[in-house]
Amino acid sequence: MVSTTSQAILLVDGYNIIGTWSSLKKIKDNHGLEQARNSLIESLVNYTGYKALEAKIVFDAHYQKSPSYQEKVGKSVLVHYTSYTETADTYIEKFCASFPRRNPETDTRIIVATSDQAQRHTVVGYGAEWLSAQGLAKEIDSTKTKERQNFRSRQKSQGRFLFNSLDTKTQKVLTQMRFGINS
Repeated sequence: MVSTTSQAILLVDGYNIIGTWSSLKKIKDNHGLEQARNSLIESLVNYTGYKALEAKIVFDAHYQKSPSYQEKVGKSVLVHYTSYTETADTYIEKFCASFPRRNPETDTRIIVATSDQAQRHTVVGYGAEWLSAQGLAKEIDSTKTKERQNFRSRQKSQGRFLFNSLDTKTQKVLTQMRFGINS
């Protein structure tokens, strides 16, 4: 179950995203659907960790005659596989319709990532926000870039010693103290 402690819940129409992102389509064509699913899941685990939101990736049963089930991946991603009789669209729409009734005290936003226009209109009608598949790809790419830049700047500034990670004013004061210089 997705909690209501985060500020936003991202519902992802898994196969819609796989069919829309060229990188995932290529993975699916070359390595199979399972690899494409895993790549999408990995992207969302990293993205949600950086953005401090929760995600629920919904996949259709896809010709499997099995009951629905879900698995938690990482700290903030839940992967839900629908039952044989239910589509991802139906599951997402039901979630958007029932979430406010089940959680009347929350101000948690629901964001649905899909490029299915009919689904877009339905979930927006329930009060959810909509994000296209390409919009989600841009968000994830932007987040990866920011994450890399932050990592590089932390890596450069810290060097080998703690002293190197301090601002110049503090470094100056500590140097004066070390050599017994009073300012």
